[in-house]
Formats: sequence, C-alpha cells, structure tokens
Amino acid sequence: MRLDKYLKVSRLAKRRSEAHEALVNGRITRDGRALKPGYDVKVGDVLELHYARKYLTVRVLHVPERVTPGLRNVELYEVLAERRDEPADWLG
Repeated sequence: MRLDKYLKVSRLAKRRSEAHEALVNGRITRDGRALKPGYDVKVGDVLELHYARKYLTVRVLHVPERVTPGLRNVELYEVLAERRDEPADWLG
C-alpha cells in the first residue's frame, strides 16, 4: 500500500492530500531519509512524522490488503515515541 494512503487509512493523517503534502515536503522519514508518497509500506517500518508542533515515531504493525470498514478495530501501528514542541522552546 502506498504510504500516503496508509497514513489516511491508519488515521495518522486526516486526508490523503494532507499526507501527500507532508511527504512531498519531507516531514515523514524512515531511517533519517525523507519518504515519497508512493513508498510501499511494510510491516516493521519505523516512521517518524513531524506535525506542526509534534513529533511522532510509530512502528507499522499491519498493512491492510484493502480498505474496509472492519479496519477500525485493527491496530495498524504502535506509538514508540511522542514529543511536543511548544513555541516557548523555540526561543532557546
């Protein structure tokens, strides 16, 4: 499954276009390298997502064959680390 679609299905991004934009701008990485929207997600991948004020590191647990309503109860990823950046931290 394409990474932009996986982010939408797993609810790590609200919309696929939002996931696509984050990927194009290099805000989602694996092993320190920016990923492209067409990257083929695999079980075990550790992804780092940079939101506006939050960094999230997740491990992919399951990649669905197709999108179905039954995916709501399936754990698609586990959160390994989460960090928030507050505007006050930017001042140094």
